[in-house]
Amino acid sequence: MSDCRQYTNRSCEECLKNVTCLWCASSRRCMEYPVQRILPPADLCELRSARWGVCWVNFEALIIAMSVVGGTFLIMLGVCCCCCCCKKKSKKPDKDDERAAREREKRRVRQEERRAEMKSRHDEIRRKYGLFKEENPYAKFEN
Repeated sequence: MSDCRQYTNRSCEECLKNVTCLWCASSRRCMEYPVQRILPPADLCELRSARWGVCWVNFEALIIAMSVVGGTFLIMLGVCCCCCCCKKKSKKPDKDDERAAREREKRRVRQEERRAEMKSRHDEIRRKYGLFKEENPYAKFEN
């Protein structure tokens, strides 16, 4: 590999042909990228002047763009998770819904039993006082 300093005072494109090089536009220097740090330190080159990989994007714009893309991705991921959780909840009834359905069924059965009991009591009282109406009044004359 070639030494990056030999491209100083040349063009950005020549400097960045080597991926280990960093171009500083303000000082027109080509230097080794400080790999031990993620961003180049300010005393080496300002972020708005530093170029790496391509000449048309500086580190400030790269950081802002990556932050926007990353934030958008995280928001989309959160929305998708919320949608999946809500969809899962609506498909499967929870324990409260099941308990309420059981209670409704018990109440319905008890009401039917009471209704049948009241009907039999009323029929018995009607029979006692001769108010019970038979469905066919001529049925008692058969046989």
